[in-house]
Amino acid sequence: MTDLRVVALIPAKSGSEDVLRAALTTLAEASRGHAGCTGYDLFESGAAAGTFVTVESWSSQAELDAHLQTADVAAALAAADAHLAGDVVIHPLQPVG
Repeated sequence: MTDLRVVALIPAKSGSEDVLRAALTTLAEASRGHAGCTGYDLFESGAAAGTFVTVESWSSQAELDAHLQTADVAAALAAADAHLAGDVVIHPLQPVG
C-alpha cells in the first residue's frame, strides 16, 4: 500500500515566527511517534518568509485522522492560534499517473 502524503502550509504573523517554529517543532517530534506515521518533516519556506510547511506520510487515512485528534495536535494549534497570519491549509496529495 502506498503511503498517504500530506502537505500543510502554516503562515506565521510577522514577529511570531519563533513561537510558531517552536510549537511546530514539538508537534513534528511527537508526530513521528504516532501510529501510522511513516514520515513527518518540518520546513520553513525560502520563498515566503514566515510560512512553515509540513511534509507528512501516513499509512492510512484512518491513522491520519487519529493523529489529527491527538493532544499533540490540539496543543500545537492552541500554542499557534494567536500567532497565525491566516488559515492552516492541509493538502492531501494524489499521485498523478
